[in-house]
Amino acid sequence: MADLQEWPVAEPYLNLHCRLGEGPYFEKATNTLRFVDIKSKRVHTVSLAKGPSSLKTIQLDVPVTVTANVQGHDPQEKLLVGLKYGLALLDRKTGRYNYLTRFTDGEADVDARIRSNDGAVDPQGRFWLGTMTDFGLGDFQPEGKLYRFDAGQTREVTRAGLTIPNSVGWSPDAKTMYFTHSSARQVFAWDYDNGNLSNERVFYQHEGPGEPDGFRVDSEGNIWHAVYGEGRVLKLSPEGKIVGQVTLPTKNITCCEFVGTELFITTADDEEGEGASKRFGGGVFRVDVGATGLEHYSFKLGE
Repeated sequence: MADLQEWPVAEPYLNLHCRLGEGPYFEKATNTLRFVDIKSKRVHTVSLAKGPSSLKTIQLDVPVTVTANVQGHDPQEKLLVGLKYGLALLDRKTGRYNYLTRFTDGEADVDARIRSNDGAVDPQGRFWLGTMTDFGLGDFQPEGKLYRFDAGQTREVTRAGLTIPNSVGWSPDAKTMYFTHSSARQVFAWDYDNGNLSNERVFYQHEGPGEPDGFRVDSEGNIWHAVYGEGRVLKLSPEGKIVGQVTLPTKNITCCEFVGTELFITTADDEEGEGASKRFGGGVFRVDVGATGLEHYSFKLGE
């Protein structure tokens, strides 16, 4: 790996000490970056024109794990969010939310154990969202699932027996879907056709002490994959080979997002660490990597 591309980052853009920063999303219409703190139950927004001092926060009463735009709605007013019990619409003016579809039909014992994690909107406007054991219940169990929500009205389990389901994404031609199962240290790929999956294979098997967490796909089909526990974001080629890495001063890297050719990177705290890893844990970092990301799809909300 002598010709491995490297982008070192020394300090955070935002050093706000998220307990579990996640889900960075570029809101193109307003030139803002939004992201969540799952453990603190917050949605953060920062204007990239005004800088860190423009940080705004919505405090919720349940874990919020991922956000997406909704077709036909101003993202400054309504967002799609993954919450503790399912998929919901968040009113950004009031901070109130309404569930569109829950993970279960009133199974209280299951509801108490499970929360959402990462997900994304597919090319047809459906939302794919993983679930996993909630915090405070001991070790994570293989009780998670990957759901596909259609128009916020129907749900379908596409995969079960998951421990830490993570990012979902598509190739530039939308013919391949990727999905990361962090606890297995694997990124899967399928042939994708209008929501139908076939030809499952392991696209990337991570070797090392950390776990692959969240990712984004660039316009050339490379996957930029955060690695939790290793202080880096890997650049994976369309063939699943490591061709570059962003190195960061804190250990627990969670996800990334493209803004132009810059990569914005979320992290989680490192309370048991020391030095820079502890000092900058939970911060948001930025670095120019000379690549551009794919546009996000918007969720199609049913009538």
